[in-house]
Amino acid sequence: MGLLDGLRAALGLRAETDARRDADPEDLFGMSTAYLTMEAELGYRSLDMGALCFSGVDSHSFRDAVDEVEAILEAGQEDTGTQFTVTDDDHGYHWVVLEDSDPEDLITSMHFAADTFIERGYGSRLLAAVFAYENRDGPAYWIYSFRRGAYYPFAPRSGRERDSSAEFKLEAALDGELQIEREKEYWYPLWPSQRGTHPWE
Repeated sequence: MGLLDGLRAALGLRAETDARRDADPEDLFGMSTAYLTMEAELGYRSLDMGALCFSGVDSHSFRDAVDEVEAILEAGQEDTGTQFTVTDDDHGYHWVVLEDSDPEDLITSMHFAADTFIERGYGSRLLAAVFAYENRDGPAYWIYSFRRGAYYPFAPRSGRERDSSAEFKLEAALDGELQIEREKEYWYPLWPSQRGTHPWE
């Protein structure tokens, strides 16, 4: 299975039976308390960054939906202070990358973006929401799969290795606070490009 095939499978683009339910951006608010647990109990600080990963459609309607997401986020910048960019990665996926030192505003802005895609009929194009953290051992991400309706941890290390012990510790600590993906085959790594630092780079 190739990289893109694996990503599509892991994030829910295989058979329809793999999907638990439709995309629900309300699930993103679970991170509102989880970031406190990450810091207080596990020593992870938020990197004040998050991102939505989505697959594109070659249509004017979809381009209009992306334009609307950008317009909503731009309009909300004055209230929330959330900065954003829309970018593509080396694998052909699209990202809305958000930065905000206030986790509540970051999550709210991400929710607005995801909800706009869904309202415009493109909820099925949403793949994942990614929240970035770091401790002395390195970065860690909570990845929310929209098609699976669940979170899983991802702790990348140099050489495209994963810190499995860190991921299992995160799972144990946040179980019950977040809806955790139970099937480990869906804990798919979202590696950055060779020059990147984060999954969206």
